[in-house]
Amino acid sequence: MAAPCELNVTLEFSGGAELLFDKVKKHDVKLKKEDETWTIKNLLKWIKENLLKERPELFIHGESIRPGILVLINDADWELMGELNYEIQENDTIVFISTLHGG
Repeated sequence: MAAPCELNVTLEFSGGAELLFDKVKKHDVKLKKEDETWTIKNLLKWIKENLLKERPELFIHGESIRPGILVLINDADWELMGELNYEIQENDTIVFISTLHGG
């Protein structure tokens, strides 16, 4: 049986992060499977190119996520999951929560 050529993933943005994505909090995306596996590092680049609408410096810092944004993978802190090297699985839910608030 052939492996599926797409990876179904849910991305959620909250705490103000959704403002960078046209105020859309939840995105059900299909990532095209290629030769390499999808990691959070690949995903961040894909998000920047395909979903991020404005001010990428408020979301991306270098090749990682900007400090002040909490990342959860299936409700677990990404630091426990391998951060940028985590290999994304079918039906994963990845949540980005901004903890930075203007004042």
